[in-house]
Amino acid sequence: MIVTEIFKSIQGESSYAGLPCSFVRTTGCNLRCVWCDTEYAFYGGKEMSIPAILDAIEPHHCELVEITGGEPLLQKDVAELAAELIRLNHKVLVETGGSLDINVLPGKAIKIMDIKCPESGMMEQMNWDNLNKLSSHDEIKFVINSRNDYDWAVRIMTEYQLDRRNLVLFSPVYRKMPPEQLAEWILQDNLPVRFQIQLHKVLWGETPGR
Repeated sequence: MIVTEIFKSIQGESSYAGLPCSFVRTTGCNLRCVWCDTEYAFYGGKEMSIPAILDAIEPHHCELVEITGGEPLLQKDVAELAAELIRLNHKVLVETGGSLDINVLPGKAIKIMDIKCPESGMMEQMNWDNLNKLSSHDEIKFVINSRNDYDWAVRIMTEYQLDRRNLVLFSPVYRKMPPEQLAEWILQDNLPVRFQIQLHKVLWGETPGR
């Protein structure tokens, strides 16, 4: 696998926000979201075997491990890595942009799947079949940049009845969408979603490895 970085931090997103977590950030992404905050993971990185990755996270002593990117599903060995982490009694999160088939992952892996809103510029890359492949423990994330994105996300959530099957996360684009505005819209519409901000950025800003 090609890996950009491995580090220990506070999980900043999802229903696991606030917990200590080991992160394995893979290199490469097939999408180019306008608001992407990890462009440094598009290129470079180093090749690591699965045993080497396991050795790198072992000193962290974290039950929770997230495989992220970039887009981790571009890595042909990502399913094997997830399965090995699960075998070692880790709870495994996999953050994916929603364009690639999630069925390659083991069932016990928890998918945190983006649905790309219009202002990401990547909406048309969404693989809508993935919605039928989610398990009940998986989570769906909308990253929202404007009222237009918000209204679109609400329409998609309602049309597919996403909140009846999975936890739905609404997240503001960092330093672009005022978080208090998104929170107000959610309260006004009484949406059955979880509002989130990126806790790691509140703590450390946009520092790689955090």
